[in-house]
Amino acid sequence: MLKKLRIKLIAVSAISLLIVLVIIIGTVNIVNYIRVIQNADAILDILADNGGTFMREEEYPEELEDYLPALSPELPYESRYFSVLLTSEGAVISLDTERIAAIDAAAAAEYASAIWEQGGTAGFAGNYRYITRDTGDGIQIIFLDCTRSLETFSSFLVTSCVISFFGLAAVLMLLILLSGRIIKPVSESYEKQKQFITDAGHEIKTPLTIIDADADILEMEFGENEWIRDIQNQTRRLTALTGDLIHLSRMEESGNRVRMIRFPLSDVAEELVQSFQALAKTKNKTFQALIQPMISICGDEKSLRRLISILLDNALKYSNEGGTITLKLEKQGRTVKLTVANTTEMIEQEKLPYLFERFYRMDPSRNSGTGGYGIGLSIARAVVTAHKGRISASSPDGYSLIITAALPA
Repeated sequence: MLKKLRIKLIAVSAISLLIVLVIIIGTVNIVNYIRVIQNADAILDILADNGGTFMREEEYPEELEDYLPALSPELPYESRYFSVLLTSEGAVISLDTERIAAIDAAAAAEYASAIWEQGGTAGFAGNYRYITRDTGDGIQIIFLDCTRSLETFSSFLVTSCVISFFGLAAVLMLLILLSGRIIKPVSESYEKQKQFITDAGHEIKTPLTIIDADADILEMEFGENEWIRDIQNQTRRLTALTGDLIHLSRMEESGNRVRMIRFPLSDVAEELVQSFQALAKTKNKTFQALIQPMISICGDEKSLRRLISILLDNALKYSNEGGTITLKLEKQGRTVKLTVANTTEMIEQEKLPYLFERFYRMDPSRNSGTGGYGIGLSIARAVVTAHKGRISASSPDGYSLIITAALPA
């Protein structure tokens, strides 16, 4: 359990940090990209308003200062651009490629024809941001070289992602190294709790044995009466509860390993079904068993025998009057699936996940008379977990309880 808690702590912390980094890096780079587009569009607006060339600095519109705070006399010399004037049919009227060395007249005409065919008004053509304007003499398409801005953006994007990756890896390594210390108080408290249960259980066993023996002597001396019988019944219940707590504590101990041997699980299930069939009949309940023959499993026979007994006992106790109990054992691929179902009164779906918690009972007022303490399913979960399996509870219709244990074959 503590190992799973440590893994969950590392996973939740790493995922939380990853989400925060993705949001931060994504937001910063999106804003950066939008800024690149805004700057390019502002420059293109200047060029379009001046017929494809730069105007004098004092003639710049004031609204452009919001997008180009770095407007300076050097802007015309830093910018690389070209323009093409087309007829409404797409024929080239004139070209201006004096302010760019990477594009010749043929390339400029090809870019402009492609934009005219697409019908675009603004956007990117490769690394060139363009804008189209109807000048009256024709359609003018102005292209601005954004290679440097886009390379800067790409470089920042890659750098931020790489730094974030290494930062996440560093934090993950620190979490792995320090998570043991973080959960150490929980680990110590959990170990002390298990040790207390084990020690207290052994200490309680002795007086319980003495009380039970004294009750037997009193019965022989004074004969049967309801008080002695009640003492004997409660002593046996308390002894059983103590044994269950000790068994559960041992199953959950860190480093506990069940003894794995291969044995015929189908035969064990058949044997237990026979003993429960008679008990179900006396309580006017229908018992059905569907056991696939020749199923063998590698596990601890004593623990798995107890698992089946717990599930059948739970179904027998909490099924309704005249209800039906079904046990199904089958092999599906590399998994052995054990299913125990019983009809019952209405079940609240939100309570199902808590069925395997210690001392939890869905209806304490109703279950107080069944003799259960709500610890049987906790032991069942511990047995399944020790065999590296999974156990779950479901209720498809709200009036039946299905416990499913999947064990590796």
